[in-house]
Amino acid sequence: MKQYYVYILKCSDNSFYTGITNNIERRIVEHNSGSKKGTYTYYRRPVTLVWLETFLDVNEAILMEKKIKGWSRRKKVALINSDWNKLVEYSRNYTEYGKSSTSSD
Repeated sequence: MKQYYVYILKCSDNSFYTGITNNIERRIVEHNSGSKKGTYTYYRRPVTLVWLETFLDVNEAILMEKKIKGWSRRKKVALINSDWNKLVEYSRNYTEYGKSSTSSD
């Protein structure tokens, strides 16, 4: 059964890149080799894998990648750190709860 991976890389400029692949080892090498000039990670190398989730359904993986790409930095940091309380807090509807001023991310 084929596996798909949604991953988050931390770039040399401390930004994050979220992607999807069916071969995580190859994909990390591709990001770090700079084989495709003009990509987000090209001028932000080296990159480090900081989060990874495995999926058996490519459609679920694609949905998760798109979801994460829409998240704030602090929400991504909460996911990377497995800080489920912060992840829930940062998932609140800001029009209802307002932005928290306690976060440094």
